Amino acid sequence: MTEQIPSFYQQFEKDFKIGAAINQRTMRSSEHVIKKHFNSLTAENEMKFESLHPSENEYNFEISDKMVAFAEEHQKAMRGHTLVWHNQTSDWIFEQNGGLVDADTLLKRMKEHIDTVVGRYKGKIYSWDVVNEVIADEEDKFYRDSKWYQVLGASFIEKAFEYAHLKDPDATLLYNDYNESNPAKRDKIYQLVKQLKEKDVPVHGVGMQAHWNIYDPSLDNIRKAIEKYASLGVEVQITEMDVSMFAFDDKRTDLTEPTDEMKALQTERYLKFFDVFKEYKDHIGAITFWGVADDYTWLHDFPVKGRKNWPFLFDKNQQPKQVLQKILQSDRSIFTNY
Repeated sequence: MTEQIPSFYQQFEKDFKIGAAINQRTMRSSEHVIKKHFNSLTAENEMKFESLHPSENEYNFEISDKMVAFAEEHQKAMRGHTLVWHNQTSDWIFEQNGGLVDADTLLKRMKEHIDTVVGRYKGKIYSWDVVNEVIADEEDKFYRDSKWYQVLGASFIEKAFEYAHLKDPDATLLYNDYNESNPAKRDKIYQLVKQLKEKDVPVHGVGMQAHWNIYDPSLDNIRKAIEKYASLGVEVQITEMDVSMFAFDDKRTDLTEPTDEMKALQTERYLKFFDVFKEYKDHIGAITFWGVADDYTWLHDFPVKGRKNWPFLFDKNQQPKQVLQKILQSDRSIFTNY
């Protein structure tokens, strides 16, 4: 059926890019879907620190190079994810003489990593998630208490953007985070980016991860988040979108397929989300899904081990769900048969 519907990305080519996160498996198993329906790709894990830079004097670009080549082969734009994060970062960068590294050494190591990675892919990656998830979830805290923060304070954030911009002045540089539509966290993300902009730090956009579900967040909160970030004069990107069939506190593991009610709620939510995206298309540069189809998603086993999930617009057989057909139909003045 995927051959019988219009191209997803071509439908929105005048509005924003339509992207997908890929890995070694899905790059090939979903190649036919990727070629037709997406025009932007993100490496799911293969460009994270621990994948590229496992030890101080060792880089491993074999898989990331293949992904960039795959994108070039199929004329897809490529996003970079991610340069500085508290998670999936090699332990060695924070260690020195059996203890925590000193500030000068950590800053030098961070710069060397960014220089090497961004420099390698200069001109091949149009946008980087430069700094990822430094805002605390707790309402009474501003910054996450990561090792980056413990050693360098907040200064590492602006330095990361400055280093990335120096190595590739043409790349769009984003601050990226989750729970980005929650009012309390939204306001902190806004404040962070505002402070960076006031210091002339080269931050060009906010990445809204959009790990949403069939119940939350509210459309009103999503709209307010997009408006607030865009008011800073920066681009907004939806960077890691999936729409879980479960509320975060739902611990069920007994379902082998989504219920009809779940499917109906997901359809309704996706249609409304795309209405919002089209409403704010002048501010949104890309909509990236954190996967391609329901046969593979990081939400299998997370946050509940042993549980399947079905968060995408293509099903486990990599066929378009009815909701995708409706999204395409709603955006066409004349729509041919499926």
